[in-house]
Amino acid sequence: MIMYLARRNQDWLPSVFNDFFDTDFLPKMNTTAPAINVIEKKDEYDVELAAPGMTKADFKVTLDEEENLVVDLEKKVEDKQEKKECGHYLRREFSYTKFHQTLLLPDDVDREKIAATVDNGVLTVVLPKKSAAELKKESKVIEIQ
Repeated sequence: MIMYLARRNQDWLPSVFNDFFDTDFLPKMNTTAPAINVIEKKDEYDVELAAPGMTKADFKVTLDEEENLVVDLEKKVEDKQEKKECGHYLRREFSYTKFHQTLLLPDDVDREKIAATVDNGVLTVVLPKKSAAELKKESKVIEIQ
């Protein structure tokens, strides 16, 4: 999850706008996270994560020790990029700095063949399904003694 605090220096705004930006009692905390779609197809699952403006270098996709799919997103923005020549942000909501999501994978996913691509700020992770024969071969009968 990403948390971002709005600037507290809103004195020049009429008081009616304080709820939109901030209050003196409780600063507005804004949480944004990329939208995720999961699509099931005949031979695969597709996971799509929308993060406009992000590039391949901003994403990290791994399998953890329990073989869950882990998606990390981190955008490092330098201070000089944050400053606008004509002003500064009073409120900024469409900024991802860090995001972490763990997805439990179905048993029929072939973890050796997972692939990921990024196109126009959309990360697509393809999770190929194992065939029925592969699933059957993996099952193990436990002999009762």
